[in-house]
Amino acid sequence: MVEALIDVEVVYAAIDRQLLLAVSVSPGLTVREVVRRSGVGQAFPELNLEEYPVGIFGKVIADPNSRLVVAGDRIEIYRPLLADPKEVRRLRAAKAAEAKARNL
Repeated sequence: MVEALIDVEVVYAAIDRQLLLAVSVSPGLTVREVVRRSGVGQAFPELNLEEYPVGIFGKVIADPNSRLVVAGDRIEIYRPLLADPKEVRRLRAAKAAEAKARNL
């Protein structure tokens, strides 16, 4: 008997373009295996598919090497942050406080 395939999506957004791949895979594959098999590595050769964090529907997966995919999953590959959002907010608040102090 032929094993039924499940349909999932793999998405990645680079700075200049995005890619959404609909793939059919065997049940029992991990998130990382599906990302490897999806073809996103050929479209974005600069991607380090083993290191970049991944998530499903906006939630980061702690261990994509053990999390199994289920039908309908949308696997998202996340780019590394260029700046820490908390640090950016802290610097912006300090700059605003400094400007306010000068205007008093």
